[in-house]
Amino acid sequence: MAEPGITLVDAAELKELMKKKFMAAGLPEAPAEETAKHLTYADACGIHSHGTVRVAYYAERIAKGGVNLAPNITFEKTGAASGIVHGDNGMGQYVCNKGLDYAIDLAKDSGVAAVGVEKTGHSGMLSYYVKRAAENGLVAIAMCQSDPMVVPYGGSENYFGTNPIAFAAPTDLEKPVVFDMATTVQAWGKILDARSKGKAIPDTWAVDQNGDPTTDPNEVAGLLPIAGPKGYGLMMMVDVIAGSLLGLPFGKHVSSMYEDLTQKRNLGQFYILLDPARFTDPAAFKHRVGEMVAELHAIKPASGFKSVRLPGEGSQIRYQKAMEDGIEVATEIYDYLRSDTVHLDMYDGKGAFA
Repeated sequence: MAEPGITLVDAAELKELMKKKFMAAGLPEAPAEETAKHLTYADACGIHSHGTVRVAYYAERIAKGGVNLAPNITFEKTGAASGIVHGDNGMGQYVCNKGLDYAIDLAKDSGVAAVGVEKTGHSGMLSYYVKRAAENGLVAIAMCQSDPMVVPYGGSENYFGTNPIAFAAPTDLEKPVVFDMATTVQAWGKILDARSKGKAIPDTWAVDQNGDPTTDPNEVAGLLPIAGPKGYGLMMMVDVIAGSLLGLPFGKHVSSMYEDLTQKRNLGQFYILLDPARFTDPAAFKHRVGEMVAELHAIKPASGFKSVRLPGEGSQIRYQKAMEDGIEVATEIYDYLRSDTVHLDMYDGKGAFA
């Protein structure tokens, strides 16, 4: 049974509700379908910060002109194993999924692919993309830049974004290894999720406008990098590769997600894909990774833990359960999805679900 304020929704119903909302806002069917599919995946994984909580924001940006509804998405091959996908500021999930198609084809042809996606919108969960690459037999790394909402280590003003990194590898087991992380203690979407549910956050996630730790998601002015200077270094690396390397705005110059929804985002995403067959026997590689998984699972858990899981494994477990039992959605968001309202005119720089 769902918690009070939470509704369990069938995955197919949820995807259709989101798709219809995006189309009502003006998005054509193909990008609406892909975006709704992506957000359904996020909520099923239990990463609600990247699921239905985003729908009203996306609908508002679509309706206000912040997304190119008919992008000319092209692939420019720049070398034997490199290329750039020109996204023309189309819907992020749609553009980056098409970009991944180009990267997969290049990796299978060349053995290695380094592909940047330039001028895209917010692209959602990176694990969605690397998982699909691994299901095509490839090892994958993905990273993307985001708008400045993180205080650098030792600083009190925002500069970099949450700048996530994801990794996946095929195995000889039922599922690939998939790992996805923000370079902050938590992603901004986690703050939005806490706001929508009226919950406090740990004081290690974020700071208020004075630079002091806060537990109130409504008072958050900046996020904190994971592991201090280490997370700070990783978010800098992502910004250079997924931003500056593609000739895009960097650091504090990256466009805001919430301040002006009439403007295109011009964000960057980057894929590095490897075909195991170019380095070793692919079947043996998958078996070795599968053995690693089995050996980690066999490790005696520490006090307070039931078992040893792989990084990202919890999301895959939650996904399977949600696809069988239903996906948890905040009731007020579910009511919005079923309503005739397209968007809520609620974004004032904070992005809370009102």
